[in-house]
Amino acid sequence: MVAGSQDWNSLDAAFEEMVKGATNALRNVLSLKEGEDMLIVLDDSKMEIGMAFDKGGKALGAKTKTYSLSKHRRPITEIPEDLRELFKGYKVIINTFETDPQETPFRVKLLYEEILYKARVGHAPGITKGMMKNGPMKVDYTKIVKDAEHLMALFKDVKEVRITAPGGTDIVLNIEDRGFLTDVYINEGEFGNLPAGEIWCSPVEDGANGVLVIDGSIGDLGNVSKPLTLKVKDGYLESIESEDEELVKKVEELCSVDKLAKVIGELGIGLNPGARLVGNMLEDEKAGGTCHIAFGNNMDMHGGQNNSITHRDFLFYKPTFKATYKDGSKRELLQDGKVIY
Repeated sequence: MVAGSQDWNSLDAAFEEMVKGATNALRNVLSLKEGEDMLIVLDDSKMEIGMAFDKGGKALGAKTKTYSLSKHRRPITEIPEDLRELFKGYKVIINTFETDPQETPFRVKLLYEEILYKARVGHAPGITKGMMKNGPMKVDYTKIVKDAEHLMALFKDVKEVRITAPGGTDIVLNIEDRGFLTDVYINEGEFGNLPAGEIWCSPVEDGANGVLVIDGSIGDLGNVSKPLTLKVKDGYLESIESEDEELVKKVEELCSVDKLAKVIGELGIGLNPGARLVGNMLEDEKAGGTCHIAFGNNMDMHGGQNNSITHRDFLFYKPTFKATYKDGSKRELLQDGKVIY
């Protein structure tokens, strides 16, 4: 367990700004209540951030406990037994630790274990002090909730959606009966990312066809220096092309860890006006005016059938969504990344 000699109650103004961001998310996204038990899973690299959540939780009347992954050899591949034993007793769990592409399978396992006992989980691997102090963690969630609920209502009964973007993306996804989720409020037995601010669904695994041109960022790899072109047929990632040959090599390697790593897993829409593209997907995918499509695991999503051990997000700018409903009617839902009312 983590204790340490630092007096986290007497730190400077920068730390207090992080506490404000943590408290905002705990109150509005995770609905932390007085008297609830909250567990914070952190490591040495995110100690100060973890303790900001700790102080924010206590300010809301919660009972808090911290667990450090730093006592284990990294990269971690399996959930430590002494950590697993804690999950039964906590209503809210916060994950904040350094990211490592090799630990993606561990993070997937961790999330599924944490929600087994109906915890509300705020997943924030790779969260930075900048995110805590500025922008995405301190926004007024009222507007984000309005956009999220508006879009989720419009997506009901959509059969397929065509997504285009100025960078060259042109892809059609079958999303029939694949309900959308959001992280702007995290319910019992669910997890969502912090910072929050997106909606997402699991497209039908063999129902995606077209081209994605990634001009934003890629999960665990950061911002792209040259656009990456992904050709998708029947939901499968058939080819990866870019002038950046090293990037192609890395993406190919990360998307080849098992048979389903190249099968489509997610469609996500960013709605947080305070989120910026910083090369960290945790914040990038929440940025308003962006869209991301992932390949790999989607078992936590409505109808998801992809049980890959990995999940890789690919983000692009200014998507336009044209939906076709089950009754044959059509409607434009977003134009150049802006929600249409």
